[in-house]
Amino acid sequence: MIRNAILAAGVIFSSASQLRLPGLPIGMGECCLALWIGLSVARLIAGYPMGASPALTRMSVFWVAFALTLSIGAIIGMLFDSQFNLGNMIHDAMAYLLIACVMILVFVEPDSDGRLRQAAWFAIIFGNIGLVVQIAIGWGVLPRGPLEPWYWDRFRGWSENPNQAALYCAALGPIALHLAMSAETGFGRFSGFALAILPVIFGRLTKSDAFLIATVIATLFLIGLRLRAWLVMSGSGVRYIAAVLFILAAPPTAITLLPYAVATAGETEGFAKSLAKDKGGDGTVATANLRLLLWKEALIRGGESASFGLGPGPHSERPTGPNPGNKPGPFEAHSTPLDLYTQGGVLALAALAWLIGSTLWLTLQARVDALSALICCLSVFSLSHFVLRHPIFWFALALCLAEGCTRRRTASAHYGR
Repeated sequence: MIRNAILAAGVIFSSASQLRLPGLPIGMGECCLALWIGLSVARLIAGYPMGASPALTRMSVFWVAFALTLSIGAIIGMLFDSQFNLGNMIHDAMAYLLIACVMILVFVEPDSDGRLRQAAWFAIIFGNIGLVVQIAIGWGVLPRGPLEPWYWDRFRGWSENPNQAALYCAALGPIALHLAMSAETGFGRFSGFALAILPVIFGRLTKSDAFLIATVIATLFLIGLRLRAWLVMSGSGVRYIAAVLFILAAPPTAITLLPYAVATAGETEGFAKSLAKDKGGDGTVATANLRLLLWKEALIRGGESASFGLGPGPHSERPTGPNPGNKPGPFEAHSTPLDLYTQGGVLALAALAWLIGSTLWLTLQARVDALSALICCLSVFSLSHFVLRHPIFWFALALCLAEGCTRRRTASAHYGR
């Protein structure tokens, strides 16, 4: 239990980038993860049992392939990239190494799904406590000290930028929903649903458009999955008839409601803009323009490496378009597929796509709908942000992989009867 709590604390506090040690790229989260690695290795040396599992095999295959693709990219970058930066490469390589150690050790010991589930409970509890503290600091209830909880009008808490905080909220909400939907007691279900509320509120305070889009898509995806589960339940012949009638009635109903939809289109557009950052105004447009410039540059840089990548670290040149900022290059593309394309090329992209796609298929087979929605949410979020260095992304993926492998046979037997 103590190790699971340490793992959860490491995952949650890794978002506290404003609380890192002065002059060092590590903080409380990284220290907790390093401590957890040390304790896990010590247990293995002391003779605690090890167990092979399909989840361990998948994660090991991915990290071996991922390390190989990044190594090839690093060699190409050192030989041919005029902007090669050793410091940036080491920074990303160390982050990947830390996460890889955690991901492998999580699955080395038996009962990885039970331990990850307990760690997930700790994570959402610690996460909600942390969110309460951050909100209290942001509204002056608690002294903020050296923290800067606001980035202009966007709330970021103890993170360096609002999008980093939004990523953690995007993961914590679905994780809490999964724990609630799979809990065996009423108290567990109530606690899970209650702990899913604050991450959504905090995520909106960040004014992250990616969080909003990812949450909406994941919610619709979850509703669709629950509808599927409702239809395939035993003795649901009436439900199938209702579904057929609904499908048959949908086209004429849509035609009937079309004039009303056209009349309210302007109001719907205004509502959508009101949810977006800067209400869809200049701030949203400037961000979109900057992202497009960076994405274009990432495609060019990746192509220059013959699609093998240039190794870990950012590789895009400083943009010359609107609002490029005053920071020196190189820049990240702020898109996981494109950043990975510049680092490890199409091979690294294929490895990540295989891991995420196979894990999603696993959760769909296992009927763990909230975890499938979690993968959907993080995948959509990752399209406009680079998430591979964040432990919360890998922790969520590990939870999906562990529970999916464990529940697949049970779910298949249950629904196959």
